[in-house]
Amino acid sequence: MFKWNKLGKVFDPSQIATPEWMNEFAQAPSVVLFENFVRVYFSCRPKPDQNGQYVSYSAYVDLNRNNLFEIIDISKEPILELGKLGTFDEFGTYPASVIEDDGKYKVYYGGWTRCESVPFNVAIGIGISDDNGKTFKKLGDGPILSYSPDEPFILSGPKVRKFNSIWYLFYIGGRKWILDNGKPEPIYKIRMATSTDGIHWNKLNKDLISDSIEENEAQASPDVIFLNGKYHMFFCYRYSTNYRGKENGYRIGYAFSDDLVNWTRDDSKVGIDVSKDGWDSEMISYPHVFELDGEIYILYLGNGVGKYGFGIAKLEAE
Repeated sequence: MFKWNKLGKVFDPSQIATPEWMNEFAQAPSVVLFENFVRVYFSCRPKPDQNGQYVSYSAYVDLNRNNLFEIIDISKEPILELGKLGTFDEFGTYPASVIEDDGKYKVYYGGWTRCESVPFNVAIGIGISDDNGKTFKKLGDGPILSYSPDEPFILSGPKVRKFNSIWYLFYIGGRKWILDNGKPEPIYKIRMATSTDGIHWNKLNKDLISDSIEENEAQASPDVIFLNGKYHMFFCYRYSTNYRGKENGYRIGYAFSDDLVNWTRDDSKVGIDVSKDGWDSEMISYPHVFELDGEIYILYLGNGVGKYGFGIAKLEAE
């Protein structure tokens, strides 16, 4: 049983002076530790265009390692450029997961393109940094993980980890679109791929997490840590429709495994839920777990799936 003590909201770009392209949202936080600070990568949006359409950029905020509520630096520019005309990431880079590899940093991100019959599609791209993780250059104009017969659309939500010298990419794969009063809504499940170099990936082609609330439950943002001899996954899930409010909105789930392939879901052990009031009273989602100086923390989004920033909780008991 996990028990998380909520410490509060850490960062909300709408409440401080930020660049125009970082107008609102701080979605899908992901941490890289440096000697004197903690860098949190996230995704944000400028104001919508004249047609009400958004694009999404990825950025970072640096927090004092000894006081995670003290901001010491914010991105001056997006960490990735949007893609060229017609490419898979022309309209967004969200979410992003960064990992250090032999002194360099790799970013794995969801690249968004707009569609006609449904609103969007997503595939997973990669970039490499030569400036200590401040900006990244893409390896090419296409994704490294894309649609396949078993995963026909929406490959997104990448979270990259290394265990026993093997790279693991946890992500979501679209299973179907359903219509809700004529509006298409995506259903996606948690998947995994492995690699020996972080570039060439082998898909497991298996849904990792069982459904809990309904067959068309949507699952997102799988994040895995190894603790006390087991692998622990924190993720989020929602109902298929009417999920933009409290009743059917996102919640954080939990599963454990001995081998990273076979997972047992037990949301009763997750130890964190919505608050009675405030910025995270309607939903919590997109968890990211990290260890810092002997303590374990979880970053997460609140209401509006990160429209009002991300917060942090500290593990008090297990």
